[in-house]
Amino acid sequence: MRQATLASMSVATILVVAKGIAWLVTDSVGMLSSLVDSALDLVSSLITFIAVRQALVPADEDHRFGHGKAEALAGVAQAGFIAASAGGLVLTVADRFLHPRPVQAESTGLLVSAFAVLLTFALMLFQTHVVRRTNSIAIGADKAHYTTDFVTNIAVGAGILAASRLDQPLIDLAVALGVAVYLVTGAWTIGRTSIDVLMDRELPEQDRARILDIVHRHPGVRSVHDLRTRSSGLTQFIQLHVVLHPTMSLGRAHVIGDSIEAAIREAYPQAEVILHIDPWNDDEPRLAPD
Repeated sequence: MRQATLASMSVATILVVAKGIAWLVTDSVGMLSSLVDSALDLVSSLITFIAVRQALVPADEDHRFGHGKAEALAGVAQAGFIAASAGGLVLTVADRFLHPRPVQAESTGLLVSAFAVLLTFALMLFQTHVVRRTNSIAIGADKAHYTTDFVTNIAVGAGILAASRLDQPLIDLAVALGVAVYLVTGAWTIGRTSIDVLMDRELPEQDRARILDIVHRHPGVRSVHDLRTRSSGLTQFIQLHVVLHPTMSLGRAHVIGDSIEAAIREAYPQAEVILHIDPWNDDEPRLAPD
């Protein structure tokens, strides 16, 4: 995860410099939109770097459940930065629409866009690998930024080429406006995911079903209820009540409980499992289990 954050900051720095030069040469609003996107990526990557370092700090006396939510806080901040940059870009498009100017030095813009596409694609491949291994929200949010950047670079290159060859500056503006819409969409997705973590939203339904299936496969388990789940950074927190026969010995119930916890942790290696054992008397009425 740390390597991924360092790689993203390096790529963003290179692209900001390259696109800044290209924008000054071409005077393209599309290139400006791409520059804004990359500048946002640099700020977001820095936030991600700090958040990942904090999230990986082990639990301590003041933070018994760890520091994983630092990732979600970073995601909310990233969403805000992206939305703000999209608003600024729309204002720039409106100004250029009222005062149109032709795109200049198209070859420079195309060259920088092609370079940005290749560099961004390589970074995205590495980030995808990291997200698959860690399920990191912060790295996933950072990857979403660079996915936006990847699409932006392709669109900007095509827009510069079309605007120059067809002598239609409005094409460049249309591309920039499309980038702004795409930025807002990405901000909404990142913000919603991060807020879900901060609000302790349950794990996806398929994960809950998988946990219940793991528990039901153990012999001696009569039912399961009060399954509660949430996530924080790399850690999933899973708590549940398992119903066993009341005449079962304490030692046997303890062994079954340990076996269930081990099976859940095998499926979710980063999970913290809290399991409570309930006795069931068939002669007593009981609410249906979850």
